[in-house]
Amino acid sequence: MQSTMMNYPLTLAHILDRAGRLFGASEIVSRLPDKSLHRYRYRDFRRRTLALGGALQAAGLRQGDRVATLMWNHYAHLEAYFAIPCAGGVLHTLNLRLHPDDIAYIAGHAGDRFLIVDDVLLPLYEKFKDKAGFERVIVVPLSGSKVAAGRDDYEQFIAGAPALKAPQLDENDAAGMCYTSGTTGKPKGVVYSHRSLVLHSLACGLGDTLGLMQSDTLCPVVPMFHVNAWGLPFTGVMVGCRLVLPGPHLDAASLLDLYQSERVTITAGVPTIWMSILQALEKNPAQWKLTPGMRMIVGGAAASEAMIRAFDRLDLRVLHAWGMTETTPLGTTGYLKHHLQALPGDERYAYRNKQGIPAPFVEVRAMADNEEAPWDGKTLGELQVRGPWIAASYYRLDAEADKWTADGWFRTGDVVTIDAEGYVKITDRTKDLIKSGGEWISSLDLENALAGHPAVHEAAVIAVPHPKWDERPLAVIVLKPGTTVGEQELRDYLAPRFAKFWLPDAFAFAAEIPRTSTGKMMKAKLREQFKNWEWT
Repeated sequence: MQSTMMNYPLTLAHILDRAGRLFGASEIVSRLPDKSLHRYRYRDFRRRTLALGGALQAAGLRQGDRVATLMWNHYAHLEAYFAIPCAGGVLHTLNLRLHPDDIAYIAGHAGDRFLIVDDVLLPLYEKFKDKAGFERVIVVPLSGSKVAAGRDDYEQFIAGAPALKAPQLDENDAAGMCYTSGTTGKPKGVVYSHRSLVLHSLACGLGDTLGLMQSDTLCPVVPMFHVNAWGLPFTGVMVGCRLVLPGPHLDAASLLDLYQSERVTITAGVPTIWMSILQALEKNPAQWKLTPGMRMIVGGAAASEAMIRAFDRLDLRVLHAWGMTETTPLGTTGYLKHHLQALPGDERYAYRNKQGIPAPFVEVRAMADNEEAPWDGKTLGELQVRGPWIAASYYRLDAEADKWTADGWFRTGDVVTIDAEGYVKITDRTKDLIKSGGEWISSLDLENALAGHPAVHEAAVIAVPHPKWDERPLAVIVLKPGTTVGEQELRDYLAPRFAKFWLPDAFAFAAEIPRTSTGKMMKAKLREQFKNWEWT
């Protein structure tokens, strides 16, 4: 028996059209480089987005052409998010925090034809332009500066543009692409289809995932060049919520000012952002009045239980999420099931400190020695995932085919446990686990515990070669300003929670932990720095 349902394509064009028609009065607020605020409505956003799409087509954009963006989070970037794929092109966000040589490599590997760039980022563009070879450069005049000859002024480019000729979009057509940050080897490209982005947006809007609603005011701090700001711009426009885009000012005080003035109800970023915000709030508790219960989505790295508890005391709610460039990125979210909310406090926090349960249509398994590990919350295995918005391959990179199993699952490289309720807990990356005397030690568990000490700002635990035990854990500690602590005090602090052999044999104190452009700890750099550690 055949279905009688319509074969309706899942494309971003529908989300754009719906937003302009149904939520035309919803506001989009952007903070510009001079900290002034640009405000307009969804109806203006849709009109300008269609104009940009028409202008790109008039400039020669062909279906499947890649258009790169080198931009902060603001209204023009949001216009590009929809104009490029709705015109038949492929949105390619460039990570402005990477080295210029890496940006040039990524743009070349992707085959980007056009570039849309903020005028404040032209100095960065100048460093790699000769290696990139863009055919046309369109400059967004955020600072009001005059655009140099040979480049298009964004506002003039879209002014009087011909109407967008809506192409026949197939839901499986490429709509966007992002590259991994290249912590191991060259950055790798992932191409997202219209279908995957639409389904991902629908999943993100569900109440038990990220729970975006039309009544929300959303501020994505995570950059729009980092896995499409975790898909939040697409989901926000889909539900028609008020959007607040923070621009380049991402220090704690600037973000808190914006949260307060715009009454933000939901925001998202990496743990380093929230650590700095927590410090500012604890230092000046009466300075900012934030929306009670503001939801703070944390991804990119694990949030410590101490951080979650601290924000709870401030009536701000941390929601753990996990994902990767290869997963669009939503994989799991850490909301509590209804029956778990009645657990005692420590047990509730133990669940909230996990990465959570899979989003609908995302399947997970933990594999150990080529067998699926039981969901007992104890057995370690590599997390593998599959689903309709999980990448099936990298772009033009056959050498990485072993990242997918023979039966079609993506190998994440994260070591996890999965409990009987389905909650995933990341214990480490496969390359970061510490094997001491034949036993495994989780660096992440030690780091999260150390973060709860009142003197510790952050901690990184790494494996260092040891003459007897093969490897032993060394903890690199960044202290909070004005505090001191001794090694034995830290060891005693950990002792009640861990087996004796887990406790770090040594501690090193540092001014900061090296991080990637997306805020992840660069443990490989630390391992290189401390590889010749002399044990006493």
